[in-house]
Amino acid sequence: MTQEKLVRRIAVYPGSFDPITNGHLDIIKRGIRIFDEIIILVAYNPSKSSLFTVEERVTMIEETIMDIEGVRVDSYSGLLVDYLKKTGASIILRGMRAVSDFEYEFQMALMNRRQSREVETVFLMSGFKWFYTGSQIIKQVASIGGSVKGLLPAKVHRKLLAKFNNGRK
Repeated sequence: MTQEKLVRRIAVYPGSFDPITNGHLDIIKRGIRIFDEIIILVAYNPSKSSLFTVEERVTMIEETIMDIEGVRVDSYSGLLVDYLKKTGASIILRGMRAVSDFEYEFQMALMNRRQSREVETVFLMSGFKWFYTGSQIIKQVASIGGSVKGLLPAKVHRKLLAKFNNGRK
């Protein structure tokens, strides 16, 4: 009788999540069917200016995922591969929308792999419904009063509208 070592498949889903969208949720819900645990990692990205603080983003995500078992939220400001080592994870989960995402994501995957050979990156294609939406364009449209209803979880949508203080639906 052989004993197999049970290894938990922990994936880290990094991003700015400024704010979390229904496209992100699609990746999370599909990813948790593959992995035992997903850590949504709100990354500090000095090259991006954020609408929401890291703390606000973490809170919005926690409120959004509270009913999804096996998913939790954290934040980190260092190298992603260092975070993976710290948590015992070895998988980076990334969502891809259009072909335009591929080059950047491929470069990041190769750089992470160069930093640590134990790291694997798994890509999930965005659901068709979310293929052409992202946080950046959602913020742009909302900032000038356009409707982004249905592209974000309801609580996040309300907080986005409050940020822009336009109150439009």
